Order: sequence, then C-alpha cells, then structure tokens
Amino acid sequence: MSLRFAPLVAGVSALLAIPAALAADRVQVVTSFSILADMVENVGGEHVEVTSLVGPDGDTHVYSPRPGDARALAEADLVVFNGLLLEGWMERLLDSSDYQGELIVATDGIDTLDYHPHDHDHDHGHSHEHEHEHEHAHDHGHDHDHEHGEFDPHAWQDMRQARVYIANIRDGLIDADEENADDYRANAERYLEEMGELDGEIRTLIGDIPPSTSVITGHDSFGYFANAYGVRFLSPTGLSTEVEPSGASMAALVDLINAEGVQALFYENMTNSAVIDQLAEETGLPVAGTLYADALSSDGSASTYLGMMRHNAELLHDALARPGHGEQAHDHDHGHDHDHAHDHEHDHSHEHEHSH
Repeated sequence: MSLRFAPLVAGVSALLAIPAALAADRVQVVTSFSILADMVENVGGEHVEVTSLVGPDGDTHVYSPRPGDARALAEADLVVFNGLLLEGWMERLLDSSDYQGELIVATDGIDTLDYHPHDHDHDHGHSHEHEHEHEHAHDHGHDHDHEHGEFDPHAWQDMRQARVYIANIRDGLIDADEENADDYRANAERYLEEMGELDGEIRTLIGDIPPSTSVITGHDSFGYFANAYGVRFLSPTGLSTEVEPSGASMAALVDLINAEGVQALFYENMTNSAVIDQLAEETGLPVAGTLYADALSSDGSASTYLGMMRHNAELLHDALARPGHGEQAHDHDHGHDHDHAHDHEHDHSHEHEHSH
C-alpha cells in the first residue's frame, strides 16, 4: 500500500471503531421480553444497549432459553424481568449464566390482581401491593417453569401499574450508572407524562363501550386492562399459553358465549389462531382483529409499548363502541383507587441487588 494512503486508511479505521466504542460505553441491559425492552430504551435513551431474550411476537410463557442467552446475561450490567412467574425459565437461566449484576423485577411495588383460573370476569376484587422476593430466590424451585402463582403477571396492561415498571427501571439504571442519573430521571418523567396522556385517551375510547360487553381472546392476559378500563375478557385457556384447551373447556366456552352474548373474538399476536378460528366457526362470531398482549409487533403501530396500548384500545373501540354511550359510561376504575400507583414512582426505592 502506498504511504500516501496510509493516513486515510488509518482515519477510516478510527471512524469505524467509534460505534463499537460507544456501544461498549453504554449500559448493557438484558430484558426478558419485548415490552420491557421498549420501556428500558425509553428511559435509558442513548446510554443503554438493550437485548431482549424474547423478541417481538414471541411467547414469553413457553420460551425455551437458547445457549447464547446465558452468555448475554453474563455480559450484562443490568437484567430486567417482569416477575410474578411470567418467566418461569428465568431462575434457571440466571443460575447457568452466573450473572452477578443488578437484577430488576419490574412488578415490584404494583397492586397485584389475584388470579382464579375459572373466574373469567377479572373482577378480582382484591389487589395487593407487591413487595416481591425475587422468583430468582430459590424458594420456587426448578419444577415450575410454566406454572403461574396466585397473581396475574400481566400488569403492564394497566398503564397506571406500568408507571411502577418505569420507576423500577429508572432506579435500576441509576444504580447501575449514577453518572447519567439526571438523564434517566428526565427520560422517565417525559415517558410518564406520555403514558398519563395515553391512559386518558384509552379511558375515553373504552368509555364508548357498554360495560356489559364481553369478548374472547387467546389467553387470560387482559385482567389488568379489564380492571382498569372495563370490557369483560373471556378466554379458552388460563394465564399461560402452554396448555391447549380441552374439548370440554371449549364446549363450555361456546355455551358461555351464547349465554353471555359475547360480541366479538380477537386473535392475539403471540398465540395460536386455530382456537379462535374454531370458536368463530362454532359460534358465528366475527374475528375483529389482533390484540397485542404479551409481545410487541415487529413493525407497525404496535411495535412500541405505547403504540401497542393505543392499538388495542382503538381496535376494541372500533369493534364494540356504541355512539353516545360515553356520556353514561361506567366508572372505569371499578371502585379501585389506583392513584397511589401514580405517586409510587416518585418514592419507590430500588432494593434488588442480585447475589448468589
């Protein structure tokens, strides 16, 4: 190579190295699934590099960790997962990776909803502030990879509960990277404002739907949504998608659909559509579209958490709303006082340091 080109080549090499160096300086965060990844990216901004173990349209309930996942955890500065036994495989993965960094359980501090497998009303009537001892602590054992506990884990479906997620993520990032604490606080505050505005939009949209309205989805993932906003959700399966519904349960659901006057069926992006198709064939009900429950879409309007929540509310509204109903809508809070969830992010302290 001619010597006159040597400085040019060296300069190009230096420029190419800059992105890698910037990535290395970022906080390396691993999340269990795509919704958490989007939340972390919004709070962390330019200071984080996020890897989601379960990607868009993936099913967290039945995910089987890959060999590279343990390596990703071992190299992470921060791990964020939902908790409440959503990710039954997480404990074993953390053990195999020998991860020693910060561990954030996003649901710590939420008002949990009791889950009763055959209570399809989701009018649970009981909520509990969740001071969570990590599933990761070995009292759960390794035999419960696909079992759920007594609480519904899908708390992000209520945007007031999701505010606690953001507070936990913010605090975890500050613990891992105090140098950029001001940015994390500012990003979280901005994001929380956007969430508050969207929460109001959702309440307005769902307010146009009669309170007696019932719909069918792929699995029991909308309990928090129902509790916060209204609409009665039924499903052929429980909290997890692992087990296919039996013939008897399908027959019972068809009877319930006929008895309750269910108005529409909905696919979920990460569940098998065959069950919903079968119900549509047996009942004559229309399939009104696809709701996003446990995963974001790979592109389009539901590719972010806020976009997903807006998409779901708009789809339900378009399929079920009755003009003029909004003025006499039911109380979307269902007698529950969620306001302390709104305040919680301001004083919630992060106490989840992982150690073996």
